[in-house]
Amino acid sequence: MVATFVAGRSAMLAHEAVRRALIEAGLGDLPLDWLAPDVAADAFFEAQNLDAARVRLQAALAVAPVDVIVQPVAGRRKLLLVADMDSTMIEQECIDELAGLIGIRDRISAITDRAMAGELNFETALKERVALLSGVTLEQIETIVSRISLTPGARALVQTMRAHGAHTALVTGGFTQFTTPVAARIGFDETFANRLEIVERALTGVVVEPVQGREGKRAALVRLREKLGLSRAATLAIGDGANDLDMLREAGLGVAFHAKPKVAESAHARIDHADLTALLYAQGYRTEDIIKLNDLR
Repeated sequence: MVATFVAGRSAMLAHEAVRRALIEAGLGDLPLDWLAPDVAADAFFEAQNLDAARVRLQAALAVAPVDVIVQPVAGRRKLLLVADMDSTMIEQECIDELAGLIGIRDRISAITDRAMAGELNFETALKERVALLSGVTLEQIETIVSRISLTPGARALVQTMRAHGAHTALVTGGFTQFTTPVAARIGFDETFANRLEIVERALTGVVVEPVQGREGKRAALVRLREKLGLSRAATLAIGDGANDLDMLREAGLGVAFHAKPKVAESAHARIDHADLTALLYAQGYRTEDIIKLNDLR
């Protein structure tokens, strides 16, 4: 097994803190292989129960701004990345941003939060929110697109994996008006998203069927995996909401990124403190392997 420790943003990874966590978790005083000085390090160990080792390490680091990803060494370098968009690859929830244009952000954000927490059926909640956006114009949507900020590490993650032969897909319950420009900025190979019905350059308040929700995301991962002839172990998925859970569970490594509690507890791994480059360190990439890119572009 390998435990990859990654410091949170603006934090440093202290050797002594990692050493204490390993000892407290019952794994002993293991040597560290530093992937990035003061940022990320691997510790290799033998264990029969991966989940138990992960739980013990997470508990040992509970008060530290450090993430730990525990997985088998074999197959840690992935050949397929499937990623959620809103609040994962970008810092916004696009539907909430649209609601802000017409003064109903609080109303729609409340529905979004409940859907992402798993309290509401995603497809039903999506249709309910989109219905409230009837009349929003394409010009208004373009103003939101221009404001979208990428999550730190987004471009480095996608383009480093692509440079090493991986296929990357943006798989979202969001809308093509956003996914097309976002995917181009980040460098994804392809996208899967919902479509909004538009008449005379304005939203009608209808989502074009079929609606891609929780099952649609999982199905997209399976289709890509089979198309590329990959094993389950060769796949990586990342997301933050309840509609990502089936996709995360289907992947060889499913990572909850700054996620809702239900998602973080159910995923194979969780990133609570670091940026998206943590997923590269989790695959064994070293600092010299990572393509350095400006996420502000």
